[in-house]
Amino acid sequence: MTKENKKSPPKMKRVKLSTKVQIEAIKKLFLEHYPASTTELEYSNLYELLVSVMLSAQCTDKRVNIITPALFEKYPDPVRLATADLEDVKELINSCSFFNNKAVNLIKMAQRVVEVYGGEIPLEQKELVTLAGVGQKTANVVMIEYTNANLMAVDTHVFRVAHRLGLSNATTALKVEEELSRKFKSDLHLLHQAMVLFGRYRCKAVKPECEGCYMEPYCKSKEGFKA
Repeated sequence: MTKENKKSPPKMKRVKLSTKVQIEAIKKLFLEHYPASTTELEYSNLYELLVSVMLSAQCTDKRVNIITPALFEKYPDPVRLATADLEDVKELINSCSFFNNKAVNLIKMAQRVVEVYGGEIPLEQKELVTLAGVGQKTANVVMIEYTNANLMAVDTHVFRVAHRLGLSNATTALKVEEELSRKFKSDLHLLHQAMVLFGRYRCKAVKPECEGCYMEPYCKSKEGFKA
């Protein structure tokens, strides 16, 4: 199991890449339709946000929001989570995908936060990725949500949307992240979440809602949609 639970990105057919003019138009449309987009994960502090994002890997936000209230009630901070019983944490999150591995990482994450950072979650990407279960995507999502950092994070929704709109033909999430960051340049925190929501509710992997879609003029994958 890798540091950050993830499967290989979906295979997408290569498409003609969007021009600079088209990219600017796409960016403008995303910002118009999602002017203040935020995560659908429910949290009240940085610790809860980090735990929620860690749990959300290959798991829906809806499911994470069902799991976390009991988890946070019993383990409300890194200090208490650091001394948690592994089997108890597993039991609390067992309806989440990869719960065995995630439980181990949650406790190890908390232990490092206590031992190295005095119980305070670090708010720098290079520090976050030293925590168990936290890869670049998770670190970026936390920074985006908590600080509005000008960063891009690529999950399966962003990966799919980027390819369908001709923003990237890259085959890895990190390469797509690099391309989107370079092409969009600014407002990355808003664009990340806009692409997540657009991919989750409209440009879905199966049966995307293409009719009347405001991105239709820029869609490069109007036939043969594949997840």
